[in-house]
Amino acid sequence: MVVISVVFSSCGAKKKVSHSRGNSNEFNTNSIYSSKSKHSYNVVQYYADVLSVSVDNLDKSLYTFIDDWIKVPHRLGGVDKKGVDCSGFVNLLYHNVYGKSLPRTSYEMGDLVKRKYENELKEGDLVFFSFGGKNIDHVGVYLHNGKFVHVSTKGGVIISNLKDSWYYKYFTRCGTPKI
Repeated sequence: MVVISVVFSSCGAKKKVSHSRGNSNEFNTNSIYSSKSKHSYNVVQYYADVLSVSVDNLDKSLYTFIDDWIKVPHRLGGVDKKGVDCSGFVNLLYHNVYGKSLPRTSYEMGDLVKRKYENELKEGDLVFFSFGGKNIDHVGVYLHNGKFVHVSTKGGVIISNLKDSWYYKYFTRCGTPKI
């Protein structure tokens, strides 16, 4: 087991952390493009396979949007393909996929959800984390089977597993936006 020291900042939170990343359940988005051109595969079928669900259970516009943004780098305050932060990405996703507007910050989004238990999560629900202390400072969008899409400071837009010990340790809230 290797211990790595990382400066982790998400949506403005900065915290120096030592943690183990041994066998992570994080989905490796680099593998999507390693041997294929971006559009040489069926996008929705690919994500159905990754999430272990039927294509019929997926919102095609959601996964097309995600696929278009995968690997866009993190940039604090960013809202375009040059770089995006977590709340900017979630705002863009909600606007483009669901036609809804959310507050700009993850903290404000956290106040706007009808809270749920983790086992009640549905595709499109929001998941919140607190890396910098007691306040929410990171947000992602729940997909299926414990997976969520978000913006990592190191990997940009990625899909991760909520049960990964790194994320689960800082997981604070989840729910459906009341909009």
